[in-house]
Amino acid sequence: MTAIAYRGYFANVEFDAEDEIFAGRLAGINDVVGFHADNVDDLKSAFREAVDDYIETCAKTGKTAEKPYSGQIMVRIDPAVHAQAALAAQLTGKSLTKWTEERLREAAERDTAAAVAV
Repeated sequence: MTAIAYRGYFANVEFDAEDEIFAGRLAGINDVVGFHADNVDDLKSAFREAVDDYIETCAKTGKTAEKPYSGQIMVRIDPAVHAQAALAAQLTGKSLTKWTEERLREAAERDTAAAVAV
């Protein structure tokens, strides 16, 4: 699976061998916005068109286009990992929230750079 990005929106793309098309769907929003094409250039165009159409349709209907993610997450982790992270944050002079944000940013940048085709 490959991800692509445009205007702050992302989509996962898969190849459907049976229909011989690439198909994608916007990721990180509740609204269902999909697109497809039979070659890479058309897929990129279809993705950009899907994002633009989504934003325009929301504006015309008075709905706010969803943007991926609010900035708040709730996670449950092993208490030992929690303790170790809290200690690491304290030893670096940071709050656990700030330390966690920095670690998540590093991992997200590394992993999305490997996955996102621009």
